Amino acid sequence: MSTSDPSAERPRDNFIYDIIDEDLEHGTYDGRVVTRFPPEPNGYLHIGHAKSIVLNFGIKHDYADRADTRCHLRFDDTNPDTESTEYVESIKEAVQWLGYDWEEHEYHASDYFEQFYQYAVTLIEQGDAYVDSLSEEEIREYRGTVDEPGTPSPYRDRSVEENLELFRKMRDGEFDDGEHVLRAKIDMSSPHMIMRDPLLFRIKHAHHYRRGDEWCIYPMYDYAHPLEDAIENITHSLCTLEFDNNRRVYDWVMEHCLDENELPSRPRQYEFNRLNLGYTVMSKTKLRHLIEEDLVGGWDDPRLPTISGLRRRGVPPSAIRSFCRTVGVTRSQSRVQIGHFEHALRDDLNAKAPRVMAVLDPLKVVATNVDADAVDWIDANHWPRDIDKDETRPVPFTREFYIERDDFREDPPEDFIRLAPGREVRLRHAYFFTCEEVVRDEDGVVTELRGTIDPETRDSTAPDGRSPEGTLHWVSAAHGLPFEARLYDRLFEVPDPDARDEHFTEFLNPDSLNVRQGVLEPAVRDLEADQRVQFERQGYFWPDPEASRPDALVYNQEASRPDALVYNQIVPLRDTWGEDEDGLTQEELARRRRAKEQRKQEQRRRSLDGKTDPAEHLDDAQRDRFDRFHDELGIDREDAATIAGNGALAGFFEQALAHYDAPVPVANWTVNELLGRLQDQTVADLPFGPDAFAELVRLVDTEFISTRGGDAVLDALLEDGGSPERIVDDRGLRQVDDTEALRPTVQSVLDDHPDEVSRYRDGKKGLIGFFMGQVMDATDGAASPELARELLQQELDPSA
Repeated sequence: MSTSDPSAERPRDNFIYDIIDEDLEHGTYDGRVVTRFPPEPNGYLHIGHAKSIVLNFGIKHDYADRADTRCHLRFDDTNPDTESTEYVESIKEAVQWLGYDWEEHEYHASDYFEQFYQYAVTLIEQGDAYVDSLSEEEIREYRGTVDEPGTPSPYRDRSVEENLELFRKMRDGEFDDGEHVLRAKIDMSSPHMIMRDPLLFRIKHAHHYRRGDEWCIYPMYDYAHPLEDAIENITHSLCTLEFDNNRRVYDWVMEHCLDENELPSRPRQYEFNRLNLGYTVMSKTKLRHLIEEDLVGGWDDPRLPTISGLRRRGVPPSAIRSFCRTVGVTRSQSRVQIGHFEHALRDDLNAKAPRVMAVLDPLKVVATNVDADAVDWIDANHWPRDIDKDETRPVPFTREFYIERDDFREDPPEDFIRLAPGREVRLRHAYFFTCEEVVRDEDGVVTELRGTIDPETRDSTAPDGRSPEGTLHWVSAAHGLPFEARLYDRLFEVPDPDARDEHFTEFLNPDSLNVRQGVLEPAVRDLEADQRVQFERQGYFWPDPEASRPDALVYNQEASRPDALVYNQIVPLRDTWGEDEDGLTQEELARRRRAKEQRKQEQRRRSLDGKTDPAEHLDDAQRDRFDRFHDELGIDREDAATIAGNGALAGFFEQALAHYDAPVPVANWTVNELLGRLQDQTVADLPFGPDAFAELVRLVDTEFISTRGGDAVLDALLEDGGSPERIVDDRGLRQVDDTEALRPTVQSVLDDHPDEVSRYRDGKKGLIGFFMGQVMDATDGAASPELARELLQQELDPSA
């Protein structure tokens, strides 16, 4: 079990920590901070659970120097139909793999069944619970609607004695499933549906994986959950936002089951935003559907967001911990772009994964001026210059070697800088090579390239100072290891597959797995068997723990098979998807594509004017920064060059990244918003630091405020400095993402512009932009653009 302290990775700046700080200051729990991670053992954990694990166990680490801290691992095993020991063990393994230790504090709700029963007896004796004999359908009908109060059950006024007798018979197995339930007696006219006499126990004749057939009545979650917390002396019970409404039952159970002297220090429930990650699904039901329909390979399929899938893919636990802390803990629900997760992986792996060369789609190349039996062992760095490590590895250069087929074009386009007939390129760590001949098979397919190296350019430098534009990775044909590369991409083609009208499987990405037969440099034989590596110019990979043969790294030219060694792609070096276009109208998509085409035309014009490369005039140190910003962080060339060319700005940018690890949005705001406002100042003159700037970008990027709201916050920061979140609160800029709060504004806008409404309904759909502007103006930029558009379309197209 890992003993690493993940607390060093965390920012201590969320509302849960504020609550704990206040409780410690006031002595609410006598210096105790006890949290719990309470999964139901009915499936494998996914990255959404990881956020809860990191939060709950992180609190244990973070407050260890100030309080008596514990974090319990509790299995909420109150539903015998779906639970099993297999899931229990998988959950324990996942928590351990993430680096956390529950020590002796492993608990099971099923150990408390007797106590749950006795608490229920107490409720009956107090007149706070009764046995109801309505059917499930009748209970639902009697509950009423959100607009109409419920109707009391005809069994609601049974005597205490009758209720006790019926409840005892329920426990003794004298009734069939569904024949009776135990309900809380609260208020059938409550405006909160959940408080209309919620169920506490139901009859279920099913075998329990731990208790066997000992029990045939099982507690409902809303009843068991608070009592489990109370029994274990939990102080802060942390749930995701969908349980916000359930807190009313939580508090009721506490107040009616515990003794009066226990109430001041009873557990309290607090809700935070769950992790909704784009381009995947988190529902256990949907994940199980994918597995049972053979749409993926099992719970550990590397395309799934399950902990076992991420682990098999090669994702480091430290990257998951860092990502979960970076996305933050708030009370506002949002969907996290998967690009943020992918960047967290790259950032974590950058300093951990030694560089090697692998060719995934080999094209044979022959250096005709190298002897057939010559082997030039080149000492190549495992690490780039900006990482303070100096390990090297021997790389064999031979007459025949492989390059990527995509790195050659016989008739290259204008902006292609790699290999072409008659062109010289740099072979990474080796020589300059010039292509002189193209060999084809009988079908005209290129099968081999022939040319010469410049022997004076060993180590990729030329005595005369010339420097080819293109640099290619390569692998010796004689010494390379055949291997299978599994390139994993996003499982779905849209960011929200479970929020569409069509079945979510309609949006599966057919290219989520791409298998290549490649060649890998032999230096991997000298690495640990489970070492994660960066394939230069490709991405981060590691050997598949299930598919790779243990002896695959033992080189044998004749015995090697293409499937002897399997490497999974953890994450590519760059995001190939770009900005999400999901949810945009056809007009917006067309406008965005026109803008892209205009940028291309501008690039062509700049090329004709001699302005070909934004990084052309950078010095060596600036070029190193540019390469890292562009190649590893995925920042646009223009933005990367702008930041890299200004030392002070680059330092500010990197410090901001340390506070909010999202390179693309931080770079966009640095170049497009901050730089334009600096005018003749430098970042040293700003009345705020990189931390405040990073916080501003995070607020916009996580949709806490709109882009327009972000502009207002930046202007305020430039004026007086301060805290972005405080500026948001003081000016009321928090994004309005509540339907009922925004709907009156939308209606008012439409009422004020009847002519435009008529024109829209007559076919002038482009007016949606006009209405959007009016709503944003009316809310000072605080309205959620997505919700505003949705409400406008509902009102303007009521029949759609």
